[in-house]
Amino acid sequence: MNRRPLVVAATVGVLATAGFALPNLPPNPVTDRIDQQVFKEKGRRFATAADAPPRGRSGFALPSWIPRDATDVRIRMRTNGEARMIRFTLGATPLDGPQCSAGTPKQLGAPDLHARWWPGSLRAGVRSECRDAHQYQVAVRGKRVYAWTDGTPSPGGGN
Repeated sequence: MNRRPLVVAATVGVLATAGFALPNLPPNPVTDRIDQQVFKEKGRRFATAADAPPRGRSGFALPSWIPRDATDVRIRMRTNGEARMIRFTLGATPLDGPQCSAGTPKQLGAPDLHARWWPGSLRAGVRSECRDAHQYQVAVRGKRVYAWTDGTPSPGGGN
């Protein structure tokens, strides 16, 4: 009896189940490794923006336009590119810095990243464009801010 088709079918079933289950599992070393190797993504969470690594030291360094008193900061990034999604809650400092324009933002590609904390559609809520080394689209819902970039460099290279 040839068991090869059974083994192949079982392997495909396990991989399909893992593909659906992994995004919904809590972070741990196994899911983090699979996330990085298979999906080419990684994420971090910081209690405050001040807890994030300094600029230039990590891919998880925050853009300079994010207020230092922002809380519950989450970052999801592509490991093989510059795409990023950031979510945070505003503190007392408003999101009105000189790096964020109030005009109509340029259309950047939607983030091709996956996180349970990211809402399904934000395009209608985009209110500004913020710039650092990259251009970010920003949507504000109450005190919660969602920002994303596809890696498009800012004119002049940012700050």
